[in-house]
Amino acid sequence: MVPNSTYFLGAGCHARSPRLFALAATYTAAPGAALAASAPSRWYQVSLPIEDGVILLDLSFVPESNRGFLLGTRQTLLQTDDGGETWSPRALPTDEDDEFNYRLNSVSFSGKEGWIVGKPALLLHTTDAGDTWERVPLSSKLPGAPLKITALDEPGTAEMITDQGAIYVTADGAQNWKAAVEETVAATLNRTVSSGINGASYYTGTFSEVARRDDGTYLGVSSRGNFYMTWEPGQSYWQPHNRNAARRIQNMGWRADGGIWLCTRGGSIFYGKSDSIPETDTDFEEQKVGSRGFGILDIGYRSDSEAYASGGSGSLFASSDGGATWKRDRSADDLPGNLYAVKFPDPKHGFVLGSNSILLKYSPPSA
Repeated sequence: MVPNSTYFLGAGCHARSPRLFALAATYTAAPGAALAASAPSRWYQVSLPIEDGVILLDLSFVPESNRGFLLGTRQTLLQTDDGGETWSPRALPTDEDDEFNYRLNSVSFSGKEGWIVGKPALLLHTTDAGDTWERVPLSSKLPGAPLKITALDEPGTAEMITDQGAIYVTADGAQNWKAAVEETVAATLNRTVSSGINGASYYTGTFSEVARRDDGTYLGVSSRGNFYMTWEPGQSYWQPHNRNAARRIQNMGWRADGGIWLCTRGGSIFYGKSDSIPETDTDFEEQKVGSRGFGILDIGYRSDSEAYASGGSGSLFASSDGGATWKRDRSADDLPGNLYAVKFPDPKHGFVLGSNSILLKYSPPSA
């Protein structure tokens, strides 16, 4: 259970709760499968000072600056001061006798204040735009591993979610945290086994992916992809939802207009028909994308109309109509890896994060 009260996370060891990370499977296209038309590429690969085999997981920039931080597996932490053209490694402020190989999951900035979380349970904090990072201890009683952190507007405030659906908010620089939900997703699902949610009975898994809208609403995809859950500020519990298609869910997120996008294993993309949480299968509409059966792993928006989708085996697609139609971008066809995430910290900075230490940078059109 997650206590709905102030919860001190300061002292203790590292949590070792398992987290399942959904790596994309690639698929063989069926004979005669439709191919997407090609789009002019605006992406190029950036060289990184790290070994091959690192999976890049998240990226964030200090607002109104060219300084950013890039995270990944094998405790990868890189810094740029030129908008992402070049990157240099940063050392983690860990204990000398620390033998963990950290997976850095999430980074977020509000002004010069920034936060990083990782697995095993790790929390880093900066108030000087990343010149220095301080390690903040987390309790071994934390339910699950930190999956995402969001820097909030007021100094010293942040929101953290774990792979078990525990959401905590701090207002004093991570000295104390208050729970926003009363129980983990496993407790909610096992308490409501008659809810009609497929795969929810005796649920013992975790979230593989979470996405947060600016208003604090969350989407969480179950590790097996057989259902998803939502949470809105003020709700006591996560709300479960059946998936809308026969194929399992690969990932979900928020469109530029506030609605939901959903991709399934096998390369299909569905959009919610409004900016509200879909209630039934008919509230989703499939979009036109010739994915050739490769899994679509993420969608990112540069603007309301310009969007990019990334996937397995270097799959990259572009849309100029908000995602209604997609064209293949072949700039990554020959890259030996999967493209996991599309990040636009602002319209000037765009990146695609992949496996095998692959980072693509967006080249904005000339004014």
